[in-house]
Amino acid sequence: MTPTTVGVRDLAEDFAHAVRTHPGRAAIIHNGRSMRYAELHERVRAVAGALGPDPGTVAVFTARTPETVAGLLGVHAAGGAYCPVDPGYPVERQRAMLAAVGCRTVLLTGPGQVAPDGVRVVDLTEDRPPAGTRPADPAPGQAEAPAPAGTQPAPDPEAPAYLLFTSGSTGAPKPVITPRRAIATTVAALRTLFGITPTDRVLQFASLSWDTCFEEIWPTLTAGAALVLDDEAHTGSFPRFLRMVAERGVTVLDLPTAYWHELVRHLAEDGAALPNGVRLLVIGGEACSPARLADWHDLDTADVRLLNTYGCTETTLITHAAGLDLPVGGAVPIGRALPHVVERIGPDGELLIGGPALATGYLGLPGATAERFVTGPEGRFFRTGDRVARTPEGSLLHLGRLDGVVKIRGVRVDPAEVEALVGAHPGVGAVAVAGAEVAGRTILACYVVAAPGVDPAGLRAALSGDLRTRLPGHLVPGRITVVARLAHTASGKVDRAATHRRYSPDRAGEDEQ
Repeated sequence: MTPTTVGVRDLAEDFAHAVRTHPGRAAIIHNGRSMRYAELHERVRAVAGALGPDPGTVAVFTARTPETVAGLLGVHAAGGAYCPVDPGYPVERQRAMLAAVGCRTVLLTGPGQVAPDGVRVVDLTEDRPPAGTRPADPAPGQAEAPAPAGTQPAPDPEAPAYLLFTSGSTGAPKPVITPRRAIATTVAALRTLFGITPTDRVLQFASLSWDTCFEEIWPTLTAGAALVLDDEAHTGSFPRFLRMVAERGVTVLDLPTAYWHELVRHLAEDGAALPNGVRLLVIGGEACSPARLADWHDLDTADVRLLNTYGCTETTLITHAAGLDLPVGGAVPIGRALPHVVERIGPDGELLIGGPALATGYLGLPGATAERFVTGPEGRFFRTGDRVARTPEGSLLHLGRLDGVVKIRGVRVDPAEVEALVGAHPGVGAVAVAGAEVAGRTILACYVVAAPGVDPAGLRAALSGDLRTRLPGHLVPGRITVVARLAHTASGKVDRAATHRRYSPDRAGEDEQ
């Protein structure tokens, strides 16, 4: 039977239910200060009132503040499409993002944020309510006059809930449209998968400019649990991180796999331990190291449930999960499909994913949408580009990519996007970009040939400075090398892998400048 959205409520309804059920419980704990569900609900209504009906796509400049969470929920309550923007991105990148999604309004949620010119700005950090705010709900338990029949139609499940950008081969990122039924379906599944209850405290750790944060925020605030925002989680110090987890009573951690690898190393080498209150640790974004998993099981972690997860932006957060409570030996599986997911494995081993949590497609890019979202007799599927194999137990193993896409800080990056931008520099004659492993992490390695008449000695510095003004940090190559020539395939195309092998530091050839 094909999974459907029958019985899945819109997230705005789920949040309203949590407010009615738990008005006095802590919804957000920000640096130790609590905000009750009733207060958060007032802020959400204030944001929705300021936006007004049919706000379209609303860009939210993110910060680790309650205002960002209120902005997310408020945009959803108003029927708009949420588009997060990292305020640290270069202004040129910000303008391109806003133009690509047709943004009419920007919400500011942190100190010192400045939006590009040409859009309406609503500052949520001001002490007074945003302009246009409608009155807050009556206090829980007070009577409220029902709205006239027909004045509040049910949200269209196919309306966009949010837009996020994935890396594109043309040099411009691709905005993915995720409809309300997709995120509602997935959040309902994750509440069950994580076993979230009102007694949980869930740490908000992921970047608020990427969709992993939604698997922390939405299941928590639709279950009556508490979302923990704390600056101590992002200092880079594991002792401070662990102390904060203990002090705030965190019960659920959702961490990038690369960060978890380093955390396990710290626990093993320093004889430290996870705080006793942690019951669930979710990892994802990159392959799990069998060696680190073995180290994990050598620690006193028997009471902590460990979940390895897999998913794509186009398939809405997590689609597969594997419990790693017992040693697996060998490669670590990405898991089994969640109940709402339809999976197929193509003849070349490519994982195809369908079901009600599929994205609508790429905004304004019908060709790219048709290439990645395919329809056949069995329905509509997203071509993940990931090659998989099924274990005898039924789980999936990840065997690599069918293209050149790599994961940088857990985010999918197409090297062709960076190549297009580097190649546009007047000093560059040719370019190849590939993923490289450095100290256990993936970076982008960029190899360039100087254009005729350009001094190779100054090209590297010029490129590095130019890219930092145009690209977010995860797209800036960690290594730029000027070379005499690139490697090519027999058909004459640039061979990224061969170029990297030729010029990587441990195998640098005589061609390197």
